[in-house]
Amino acid sequence: MSGDESADDRFFDGLKLNRRGLFRLDPTGRAVPVALGSRAFELLLLLAEHEGMVVSKDDLLAGAWPGIAVEESNLTKQISALRHALGRTPEIGSCIQTVPGRGYRFVAAATRKPATAPELPAPSEQPSIAVLPFQNLGSRSARDYFAEVMTQDVTAALARFPWLFVVAHSVCSTYRDRAFDGPRATRELGVRYVLQGTVRADGDRIRFRGELTDATTARHIWGDQFDGGRRNLFALQDRMVAAIVGAIEPRLRLAEIERASRKPAENLDAHDFYLRASAQMSKRTEQGFAEAVQLLHRALDLDPGFGPAMAQLGYSRLMQTTRHWVAPSGPEADEGVEVARRAITEARDDPEVLTAAGHTLAFFLGDTDAALGAIERAIDLNPYYAHAFHQQAMILAWLNRPEDAIAAAQQAMQLSPHDPDRFVCWLALGWAHLTAGRYEEALRWTDHALQENTGAPALRLKLGLCGHLGRHDEAGTGLARLRDVHSEPTVSAVMQAFGKGKSAEVVAHLIDGLRKAGLQAE
Repeated sequence: MSGDESADDRFFDGLKLNRRGLFRLDPTGRAVPVALGSRAFELLLLLAEHEGMVVSKDDLLAGAWPGIAVEESNLTKQISALRHALGRTPEIGSCIQTVPGRGYRFVAAATRKPATAPELPAPSEQPSIAVLPFQNLGSRSARDYFAEVMTQDVTAALARFPWLFVVAHSVCSTYRDRAFDGPRATRELGVRYVLQGTVRADGDRIRFRGELTDATTARHIWGDQFDGGRRNLFALQDRMVAAIVGAIEPRLRLAEIERASRKPAENLDAHDFYLRASAQMSKRTEQGFAEAVQLLHRALDLDPGFGPAMAQLGYSRLMQTTRHWVAPSGPEADEGVEVARRAITEARDDPEVLTAAGHTLAFFLGDTDAALGAIERAIDLNPYYAHAFHQQAMILAWLNRPEDAIAAAQQAMQLSPHDPDRFVCWLALGWAHLTAGRYEEALRWTDHALQENTGAPALRLKLGLCGHLGRHDEAGTGLARLRDVHSEPTVSAVMQAFGKGKSAEVVAHLIDGLRKAGLQAE
């Protein structure tokens, strides 16, 4: 801590204590020091970082004496030393106020600036985001703490996605009292995307409103609000964090895909080819998947160890097989298995890789134990990744575990209700209710999936359900549509296209429905 000799020095590398420009707090250690012990300095940092908020004695003791049991009198002595060093003003008295029975509060106004801001780079090619401190629009109270914790938790949740670079909360927190400026945030924080939010309390209700922007172009990407009751703030906090992250992660991914599609071909790297392949896969057409395979091969030519490209290549081969665009056995299927295995080895800490590769191994090899193990690890690594629950639901339904499959599907829908691939979740629910003998409910979810995606897997499942329900006219219509995909669909061909990894009970159930719908055995 040093004396401030310039009345015009408005921002500092650390935290300026705005007592008429009398002090500045410099955690970098570059300022000229005055006499202040290390414990007192740690306490001052803690108090100033929570300006205006009560910090409990327990939190202060844990922060200044981590892992050490000390008497409360030590805290009292250090607070006294701080008050002596900072002095008093006629306006507020001491900068540190005692709140009887609760702790201490730092009451001087503070202006913050990121200590490393001049050294941070411009936005890199890696997708990057900063979560700015969420603002409390109500009166100063415990809701300040709620907004702060929400900011920290959303930051931590987004950091679970390996493809996304997330600026540390300790850096973003210095923007708490500063107006947002997109170009400036991009320059100072080195990010492409910025998430802002507000917290407002109304009686027993709390509302969070958020906005996601591309800071480089000022383009609005997403905005929404979430409401909940205050009776259980911890449960409310968890629900809101899951909803926020589940809503913005797919938007960020789509924004990155759009950005990659606009880049000149000569400037593409492995990740760009991977993103372009994702765009082609989302078309769910034969040409789209053929193009995706070529793009993924180019990504692996540039980076042979790029796990996400391997996993997507294996999954592309799976999707081509289910639609009879490639043979169910042969070089394409062999490639799918090989790259899925390599992907899990190369990137076993990437939830996206584990999910796609695990499903691929279940489909081609019937190795559901390995698949569920990989997907469960993906969920442990990132419990906010909705696609992992999608695929978990599908495999659990294949294994004749309908209630577990339904629970996984419901979790996926809760995490990301507007996910572009939510039809996979609906199809999993169709399978789950089929295995439970609830044919009407299964057909309802399968029709939902067909509204989003008219692919062969949902058509085949619907055909079996119509057979069980005796809906022969509807089955005839479905069979005609299926012939557009496969010239002579038979029970054997349909089951082969569904891949391996299904329990004998599920296979028998579906075959019975297909026969009732009019399909020949061979």
